[in-house]
Amino acid sequence: MAHVPKNPAIPMREGVSPSCVALPRLRVVPWPGLLDFLAERLPAVSREGWHQRLAQGKVVDDNGRPLPPDAPYVNGARVYYWRALPDEPAIPFAEHIVFRDEHLVVADKPHFLPVTPGGRYVRETLLVRLKRTLGLPDLSPLHRIDRETAGLVVFSVRPQDRDAYQRLFRERAIHKTYEAIGPAPTDWRGPVWRRSRIEEDPQAFYRMVETDGAPNSETRIDLLETQGTWARFRLEPVTGRRHQLRVHMNALGLPLHGDQFYPSVRRQPGEIEDFAEPLALLARSLAFDDPVTGTARRFDSQRALAPLTP
Repeated sequence: MAHVPKNPAIPMREGVSPSCVALPRLRVVPWPGLLDFLAERLPAVSREGWHQRLAQGKVVDDNGRPLPPDAPYVNGARVYYWRALPDEPAIPFAEHIVFRDEHLVVADKPHFLPVTPGGRYVRETLLVRLKRTLGLPDLSPLHRIDRETAGLVVFSVRPQDRDAYQRLFRERAIHKTYEAIGPAPTDWRGPVWRRSRIEEDPQAFYRMVETDGAPNSETRIDLLETQGTWARFRLEPVTGRRHQLRVHMNALGLPLHGDQFYPSVRRQPGEIEDFAEPLALLARSLAFDDPVTGTARRFDSQRALAPLTP
């Protein structure tokens, strides 16, 4: 229901873009009022919660006018609301802007901050934070990195540019470099090219596993330095499967420092975070030829992983 054409005149609030719900056109309407419809069709929010939102002016019509709790159901009407979570965890780390012009925003994301809203997070996401601080309602991420991963994320500013930039990622025309810390290998003969088929773990939706079949993932792995039992690696993904770098390093017997999912699950999704032990994975650099301006672009993260310790 939320994927209907939106009215661009309905503004974002605190960086959160409005969600739009179209009320079905029915000969016989089973809901006496709008509140009844919302409570039944969008049950993620309780009836009491919808009543409160309506009373606070947080549900509006196509003209931006607040709808009261006793608003009638109107066939074919569109109503708007702003997603919010009552107990959203705070992420006590700040993002930094690496680059900004009329076409692109490049942000340096901290560990633990999601890129886009989902699950337990709405306002504590990189996208919403940037929309709020920069005042850019059409800002859209061109790619994703894991919530646990720090480093560079590129956003498109203008909707008319978005497809040209997304095509770079689809066609693998962007050179991405990551840095990671894992166990020091005993016999390294690199660089290593890891190619495998990665699929969702049937036993745990939040994990990925290597399976038999045609490879759908590829990563170049270089050893940069070792100190005692730990080593620093440069990872260059050719493809962009979910958790690809973490899965490939784990498959080589080199699971990343601080990884909560590989080789075994140390913390279930939704459990309290341990901010003192971030995943040692950093999206270090991005380079590409800009399809809109024709400029050769290169961006580098200003963050650093923790120093190696014996």
